[in-house]
Amino acid sequence: MRKFPEVQEAKELMNEAMEWSMFKWLWEKKRVRETADRANAALDRLEKSIKTKWSDELKAAYKSASKKSATPRPERESQDLQLIQSVEKVLEADRAAYRARMDAEDTFDRAEKQMSTSLAVAGCKKAVHSWELHEKAIRRAESVCTEADTAE
Repeated sequence: MRKFPEVQEAKELMNEAMEWSMFKWLWEKKRVRETADRANAALDRLEKSIKTKWSDELKAAYKSASKKSATPRPERESQDLQLIQSVEKVLEADRAAYRARMDAEDTFDRAEKQMSTSLAVAGCKKAVHSWELHEKAIRRAESVCTEADTAE
């Protein structure tokens, strides 16, 4: 997976921001938000471009796995079962990345409301973690596409 300058820039800014005073945070919060938004958008674009390249079968399996269905899976060939399990791992990774992103955003919101540098630092750590999880989810999505191609 290629590296995105937007994500690198955001990670560097978050690492720098962990040392800031509250006054500096208040002064720079708009830049921090814009930088984080650019990183998220870059990762979202990459994820979308990868998933648009998926076969119709992969897309259908992902959509099916996304629905919270209590019905058991029908018996399938081992290749289909492997595909479903791989897609479910992508979905789990996507959900973990999304939860981490929302947690980071919530932490930043609370830091701003409470004017808390410790919460802002926690938000930085959570943002970096969320980007790492999103990158991991993207790698999984790429690998599922590769697995499906080699299985054919």
